Amino acid sequence: MTRHASGGSGHAKARPALATAAALCLLAALIGAGLAAGSSRAATRGSNLDPTELAPQAEVNRDIPNSQSQAHVPSAHVPRPTSTPVNGPGPGFSFLGLNFADQRTADARRQFSLEPPDQGLCVNDTGYVMEAVNDVFTFYQGGMPVYPPMALNPFFIGDHAIIRGAAPIFGTFVSDPKCYFDPELKRFFFTVLSIDRNSSTGAFLGPTHVEIAVSKTAMPSTNRTDWYFYRINTTNTGPDAANPNLPSNANCPCLGDQPLIGADKYGFFVSTNEFPLFADGFNGGIVYAMDKAALTLGSLHNLTILANHPPLAEGPGYSIQPATSPTPADWQTANGGTEYFLSALDFDATLDNRIAAWAATNTQSLTTSSPNVRLTNVVLPSEVYGQPPDAEQKSGPYPLGQSLKEHENLLAANDDRMQQTVYVRPPGGDPAGKLFSGLNTVVKTENGPTHVGIAWFIVTPSVTGSGSTTQVSGAVANQGYVAVNQENVMYPAIGVNHAGRGAMAFTLVGPGYYPSAADTTIDLSGTGPTVNVPGPGQRPADGFSGYRFYGGSGVERWGDYSAAVADASGTIWMATEYIQGDVMFPPFLANWDTRVISFPR
Repeated sequence: MTRHASGGSGHAKARPALATAAALCLLAALIGAGLAAGSSRAATRGSNLDPTELAPQAEVNRDIPNSQSQAHVPSAHVPRPTSTPVNGPGPGFSFLGLNFADQRTADARRQFSLEPPDQGLCVNDTGYVMEAVNDVFTFYQGGMPVYPPMALNPFFIGDHAIIRGAAPIFGTFVSDPKCYFDPELKRFFFTVLSIDRNSSTGAFLGPTHVEIAVSKTAMPSTNRTDWYFYRINTTNTGPDAANPNLPSNANCPCLGDQPLIGADKYGFFVSTNEFPLFADGFNGGIVYAMDKAALTLGSLHNLTILANHPPLAEGPGYSIQPATSPTPADWQTANGGTEYFLSALDFDATLDNRIAAWAATNTQSLTTSSPNVRLTNVVLPSEVYGQPPDAEQKSGPYPLGQSLKEHENLLAANDDRMQQTVYVRPPGGDPAGKLFSGLNTVVKTENGPTHVGIAWFIVTPSVTGSGSTTQVSGAVANQGYVAVNQENVMYPAIGVNHAGRGAMAFTLVGPGYYPSAADTTIDLSGTGPTVNVPGPGQRPADGFSGYRFYGGSGVERWGDYSAAVADASGTIWMATEYIQGDVMFPPFLANWDTRVISFPR
């Protein structure tokens, strides 16, 4: 899980490429402070917060795969890319998305104080933009909200995160939103993870689930009656009545952390990282597949587990990112339907020069009563990438931290897991198509110490053989870095349209920049000549998750992922975390914002 609630640091950069965010921040925060003076935006979206505040709960940390093997690449081989200059706002337009005030005041203020927001974003074919963060979502058209922010607990579960009182009532823990709009079926797909809790104490109980909502029409709605709802039981202590194929895994009950989603013509795919819920350790990735069209008609049948802790080189596969595609023409229908994935291979939180491509073949069988899908992987040589450092911020006013007499927070760059993946087959291009993705990495810029940069990859995948002998292969067609001299760029999300033109969103932050929403172009030839800043930060991040008073370590949680997607016209929509400065202490215990960016391509 990838967030904090009122307290706790949640960071342990011990594992291989998944430390922090996969260091499952399960802190259910109950702090909130009353709304007295606040931003004008806060004033328009809610009046006063509950004056009663509860103490933060203890947090459960989860580290990811650690093979205990030696570093694959010597530490002296830190990438030293040429920096990209920073430009103005760039083309297109952008607008303020969901922020901390929206999330804390939703559901009549029966919400926790949460960090980080994380980011779900998708767009239908008539221009409605869906944005979801921890733990609220809404829709926009033309940059304006269509609905007030809707809390995720009442939407997915039908309960409330917390009902405050002399004897508070705790609801289900919900986190890690993702969304996808299918270009053929014209439906929104929306996912989160959930953990049952003791309603009196807030203690985690299990079972755990991936919650799936699928809209009944192409039109936006925050009303539960306009969606179908499904659950995948990720507890994995054996089959249940609804899911007879569920495994019984070691050290479970377990949690399916940070669900990742993708789709091809026939299937909808969910990939998770499995952690024991009440013990230390990491089991590995799990990949689920289901009939996509059936989900749009109210049926989840033949849930298929494509991989249960799949081996990959010297460790278990983790954060196996399923691809989405901008148009139906981009789907690969060869081999009975093929869905592609990418993942990273840094098993030691050091440096690596390999990535993995995966292919699920015969996905059309998901539409039958006897699914027979085959998942294979191949390790590909790549540029060097590795565990990023934490990010320094530009100095400025940070009233919450100053009231606690603590230093300004660093921002967590987490680790070097693979981020959002897109598969396209541009007209006139290689019929095998291309996979685009990127990840956080340590870089050494021209001046100063190491910083956070972005490593990006364009992969040409292919499948050989047929039936039960299919095997994925491939090659890195292009790769490179995005870095800014003496600054940090982190949490990339790449959106690419059918023509193969795309854009990448990320946060820009460092000694010269408050946390800012930034982007650059990307296509088959590489990334653009400049970094654009459509959302300049206005002050430092000032959130409770970094402060020692709340159990932090001086490092504030940051959005563990951004989001990007191409709409029907080819425009790239993106969203990432930054600091607008419209929310702050008092009264709020964090001041994050998100920026939604429309980038014409």
